[in-house]
Amino acid sequence: MCVFIKTRSFIVIIFALLAFIKIDAQVLSPKYEFRGVWVATVNNIDWPSKPGLSAEIMKAEAIQILDMHKDQGMNAIIFQVRPSADAFYHSELEPWSRYLTGVPGKAPDSSFDPLQFWIQESHKRGMELHAWMNPFRLALNASQPLAGDHIAFRNPDWVIRYDNKLFFDPGIPAAREHFVMVVTDVVRRYDIDAIHFDDYFYPYPTKETFPDHQSFVRYNRAFSPELKDHWRRENVDIMIKTLSDTIKAIKPWVKFGISPFGVWRNRASDPEGSDTRAGVTNYDDLFADIRKWLREGWIDYVIPQIYWEMGHTAADFETLVRWWNRNAYGKGLYIGQAPYKVGGGSTIAAWNQPRQLPGQIDLLRKFDRVTGSAYFSSIHFKRDLLGFQDSLKTRIYRLPALIPPMPWLPVNQPHTPIKVKVSGRKVQWQSGNSASTAIDREKYLIYLNEVGRPFDSHDPTFIVQYTHLKAVQFNRKSGKKKDYEVRISALDRLNNESSLTEPVIIKL
Repeated sequence: MCVFIKTRSFIVIIFALLAFIKIDAQVLSPKYEFRGVWVATVNNIDWPSKPGLSAEIMKAEAIQILDMHKDQGMNAIIFQVRPSADAFYHSELEPWSRYLTGVPGKAPDSSFDPLQFWIQESHKRGMELHAWMNPFRLALNASQPLAGDHIAFRNPDWVIRYDNKLFFDPGIPAAREHFVMVVTDVVRRYDIDAIHFDDYFYPYPTKETFPDHQSFVRYNRAFSPELKDHWRRENVDIMIKTLSDTIKAIKPWVKFGISPFGVWRNRASDPEGSDTRAGVTNYDDLFADIRKWLREGWIDYVIPQIYWEMGHTAADFETLVRWWNRNAYGKGLYIGQAPYKVGGGSTIAAWNQPRQLPGQIDLLRKFDRVTGSAYFSSIHFKRDLLGFQDSLKTRIYRLPALIPPMPWLPVNQPHTPIKVKVSGRKVQWQSGNSASTAIDREKYLIYLNEVGRPFDSHDPTFIVQYTHLKAVQFNRKSGKKKDYEVRISALDRLNNESSLTEPVIIKL
């Protein structure tokens, strides 16, 4: 009797462990996960390595960055195309960036269009390209010369000097409208996947008072001086809502995302805020009510910059993830992480621990609404991150992942591929769509499983390739040949998936 009970208990424990292992495998390697990297161009942080390089050298550097991140399992590039009211692309509205040639307004050689090149090369590798812009920053240093034809010279009343920097005044409607025109131009002319802003709206506060008195007097919309902070927030709200409507009117499939400072509000200021004690918050200091934008559906995703370690006394990583997980309002939620803090002689012990970043990712995968990460920034993946790159390739991102679909965006449901044929170790097929449109940009998932092994399309271990091609050549496996089933599905550009083809048999 006792032996039977113990045996039965042992069996129950084994099944429980197997179930846990199955669940844990899914947590460790989800089929859908945003894996992004910021590529900063301001001050040549990530690319190009310095101003004045030839187009060929800049292209080579870009390819090296893209190949590195593809090898690490990334699936999205957040490329800074407008660092300071300037352009990393051909523009009739704003001058070429000083960070390209060293001279504001001077074009790169050979008619090189950096944004177009990054889009093409990212898409070639199956990666999304999010065009990252800074709305109001005009110059990082007020003494820096601007291009002679800069719009700031035609509209000097738009410009505010603050903290020895130059900004467009968010309180002036024409300044906001100019930025909307800039975004409109990029969305219309380039095959981007998203428009992306970081945490800079109104500037981070200093001891100075932000000098927007004149614009408040002229454009206060009946706000009293005591409510000037609300007026500032509404200025940003107006711009975000206008941009949301504009982007979707031009290309409904282009996403609109924000990467805010990690704290919306502290609970001490608002019972709806997080249990943190941050010295700066989005709502109170940057006048950016991110939570409202999510609630109203004005943005498609948010990437809060939670650049603190687990256990931080004032802004604990897990505490903030929990808060954002409760306040995503059904929109895309990815977490901004800080490889730039890892190693390098950090004075904070946690950032000298190899498990800090991998541990954060393992934690994120336990939250139901968190579906990915983004890393600041690319350049740090070229140095020693205490083994983080190896962890990505061998465990964390060993299997590929798709960027999660967004069901509120327009779905051009792809059709199942047709006419699947096997020839030796090669499988070919044709698109099931009768015509291709701009929203399609059709891609394919190839699934492979040994005959007799139960197949599960939700398990990413069965996915062997993600391709824009309509054929796949399998490598010969070692040992005795076995029969395998091959299934194929089509994906639209938002990763909505068709039904799978009936399996065909291939010997490998």
